Amino acid sequence: MRFIREVLRLAFGVGLSLREIERSLSISHVTASGYVARAKEAGLSWPLPEQLDDGALARLLFPRPVPPEIRPIPDWSYVHRELRRKGVTKILLWQEYKDVHPDGYALSRFYKLYNRWAEKLDLVMRQEHRAGEKLFVDFAGQTVPIVDKNTGEVLFEAQIFVAVLGASNYTFAYATRTQTLADWIDAHMRAFVFIDGVPEIVVPDNTKTGITKACRYEPDINPTYQAMAAHYGTAVISTRVRAPKDKAKVEKGVQLVERWILAAVRNHTFHSLAELNSQIQILLEKFNNRPFQKLPGTRRSLYEALDRPALKPLPAAPFLFAEWRYATVGIDYHIDVEGHYYSVPYALVKKRVEARYTVTTVEIFFMGNRVASHVRSFKKGGHTTDPAHMPSSHRRYAEWTPDRIRRWAATIGPETAGHVVAIMEHRPHPEQGFRSAMGIVRLANQYGNDRLEAACKRASRYRIYSYKGVANILATGADKLDERKNTPASAPIVHDNIRGPGYYH
Repeated sequence: MRFIREVLRLAFGVGLSLREIERSLSISHVTASGYVARAKEAGLSWPLPEQLDDGALARLLFPRPVPPEIRPIPDWSYVHRELRRKGVTKILLWQEYKDVHPDGYALSRFYKLYNRWAEKLDLVMRQEHRAGEKLFVDFAGQTVPIVDKNTGEVLFEAQIFVAVLGASNYTFAYATRTQTLADWIDAHMRAFVFIDGVPEIVVPDNTKTGITKACRYEPDINPTYQAMAAHYGTAVISTRVRAPKDKAKVEKGVQLVERWILAAVRNHTFHSLAELNSQIQILLEKFNNRPFQKLPGTRRSLYEALDRPALKPLPAAPFLFAEWRYATVGIDYHIDVEGHYYSVPYALVKKRVEARYTVTTVEIFFMGNRVASHVRSFKKGGHTTDPAHMPSSHRRYAEWTPDRIRRWAATIGPETAGHVVAIMEHRPHPEQGFRSAMGIVRLANQYGNDRLEAACKRASRYRIYSYKGVANILATGADKLDERKNTPASAPIVHDNIRGPGYYH
């Protein structure tokens, strides 16, 4: 449903075409057209009503369908002939078909049946550069070393981010420490400030930073990257894999940046990113003011005349960087986010949720609705628990209780059962020890009951109340040390070559 909401935002809020939505969200333009058509039939517009959750939206867009066997079949030969006429499209023919047969096929099914009948579909894509429409972005292949001032050692290779506006070729360059998502998003935000506006579309290459799954026709966009685009009111449409014409603009921009900026600083030694970026900005200003060879004016003058008036205004506040991840709620009604556990309402146990986390907060969503919010903690293995999320019957989940886990551990032995109980007692809430207790019991599958009993005994003696502690004892063989101490010493060896203690007196 998050993708359907994004389709409606891009179609109604941003005004993108179906083809642009297809490439931005990695879904078929036919599917996107169906969603838009259903939204129009339901009388929806953007923004959607705040009280409209995912369930209500699904019921509005996908009412109970008419059985396919009673739907009238279009005259495909007529459709095929009409498509050869100038200006006639399949959508128009489908709308005429629906006017005569309101209970007929939906748009997506209409397309599939026609394509099956015609057995071919000829798609021709042409790239255009309208003012304010596209900003092409990529990292340059060439890097710049950042050197330690005292030792002369290369600390890291600075990456060069390049952005080029399609209509004017106005160029932005910025040095980052890495090509990770945080630097990728930060470079985009700086590019928007540099061009003093937001384009309709951002066109990246199929970089692993922004595109989670590269595909020639339907790449998957990183959720954080998608959220940044939504914040700025733009759309992300990546280039196709192995389609150099799609990214010719930025590849040429990268080449010119390497030629006129990076080559110019090749003999300079930089000790920080700030120093490098300061020099890049000076050379970038000269580069954008250089006259074209075959056209009148410069990149800046063309930008001022074409792109700048057509760009959307910047939002009032910059984008707050946040990462997204899926998680399944454990039996202790907590999810793992970067090694720390955060609670959700216990009714969502074993459900799949989405977590959005920044440097300060962690928000958890289920079916598009926020169900929990916590202050971000960086304590590994720690728990952040909202008491309101706990079950009312002494705040524990009905199926999994401390007593049930103790009985399970007792099947291994008394030492394991006692240690599992101690782990739960050393947590603010017993449920916070469920994961550790269950993990310890399952170690018997790998090491056997006897070794697990010995490991739990040793862990209790040294007050080690964690799964990792018990697992480490078993992995290092520390559970066998007590057995070695209790093994009686072997009889002394008698041999002619052994002098014995009397030799030294």
